[in-house]
Amino acid sequence: MAAVSSDPSSARTPSSASSAPIESTVGAGTTAADEVVDICRDLIRIDTSNYGDNEGPGERTAAEHVATLLSDVGLEPELFESAPGRANVVVRLPGEDRDRPALVLHGHLDVVPAQAADWTVDPFAGHQDDELLWGRGAVDMKDMDAMILSVVRQMAREGRRPARDVVVAMFADEEAGGTYGARWAVDHRPELFEGATEAISEVGGFSVEVGGRRAYLLQTAEKGLSWLRLVADGRAGHGSQVTPDNAVTNLAEAVARIGRHAWPLQLTPTVRALLEGVADLTGVTFDAEDPHGVEQLVAALGPASRFVGATLRHTTNPTQLTAGYKANVVPGRAEAAVDGRFLPGDEEGFRAQVAALAGPDVRIEHLHHDVALEAPTTGDLVDAMSDALQAEDPGAVVLPYMLSGGTDNKSLARLGITGYGFAPLRLPADLDFAGMFHGVDERVSTDALRFGTRVLDRLLATC
Repeated sequence: MAAVSSDPSSARTPSSASSAPIESTVGAGTTAADEVVDICRDLIRIDTSNYGDNEGPGERTAAEHVATLLSDVGLEPELFESAPGRANVVVRLPGEDRDRPALVLHGHLDVVPAQAADWTVDPFAGHQDDELLWGRGAVDMKDMDAMILSVVRQMAREGRRPARDVVVAMFADEEAGGTYGARWAVDHRPELFEGATEAISEVGGFSVEVGGRRAYLLQTAEKGLSWLRLVADGRAGHGSQVTPDNAVTNLAEAVARIGRHAWPLQLTPTVRALLEGVADLTGVTFDAEDPHGVEQLVAALGPASRFVGATLRHTTNPTQLTAGYKANVVPGRAEAAVDGRFLPGDEEGFRAQVAALAGPDVRIEHLHHDVALEAPTTGDLVDAMSDALQAEDPGAVVLPYMLSGGTDNKSLARLGITGYGFAPLRLPADLDFAGMFHGVDERVSTDALRFGTRVLDRLLATC
């Protein structure tokens, strides 16, 4: 899931992981469930930290490892670089019905940096204990990468085809917006995705406990990204003088207005469908006009409320401040960064409100922008994902939800490909899964990985 680093250099700590080719621990002739943990562990041990400035280790070593795993079972993947070390891998699996539109099944190989001193274990050692696999990327998203690879390998060994063509893609650079990964591939190699109309990737399909029932949250929407720079210009001068046109003052007032703005409740179709489902499970009445009742339903999702709570409204979080060089000098310029996330269908309203909050003395520059997405919450693919989950976990409920962050589905949308988040994991009820993303001591249940391979295998055979 994409993030931005405010100071990339501060996160660079030595790692015991090597960027040299690793010796695979994956056994030959095993099933997907047998080898998925080993594949995930091997990927975690390859440091692919993305600092956002194209100066990290890159994804080349991991991409070569992925290409080898695919080649070993007779597939012919293509590995290509968008820049030195920024490597992507794509392979197309012919389906039983080649007249149907293709499905893109994609992951990303990069991870956000990890401060080793903050972790209980080495974040790049692939430590395993108590049926948990630890390490940077364990949930974002080398777990899903491993599930995809293990299922594809098993299908290739057994000579089975998916129901339709499947384009398997492992991208670089998702954690910094996909410039060297999915965005580059879409702009420069669109033929790789020819005929594809739908895609599946990360941050969906995981379980939560709601009202005593296990529910799986299927990601059908994601907020848009609007990373902004606020700039105030003023009269530079001596700190002892009266300075009515003070850039720092003007900027600080704008930052405070934007950061403290109470964005109103605004429920999209995806969020409404989720809250209606939670209401059914908990017995709490859903009233879209009752903010307290809505928050009560969100809280019933437990740790997943971190994801869902931020999808009830637009958000604007100031993240950086820069001004001045000496205590007694009034600077002529002051800057701030704001992480804005807007809901599908209301980007213009979001922009207008931010401009009004910034005021006439502060101009807005756009650092990074990407679209909001909202896919149908019903249809053949949604039904197939739900059926695959319920076949492995009878009695479970599947609910749609919106991701407050972003994924590479945004880039694929430029080709008209509708994206979903579906990395199926049956998780321990007490695991703070949402807190694992970009967090300290990231870890995933090994049983959940094996569960995910069974669900994905069913899905590819039927969707």
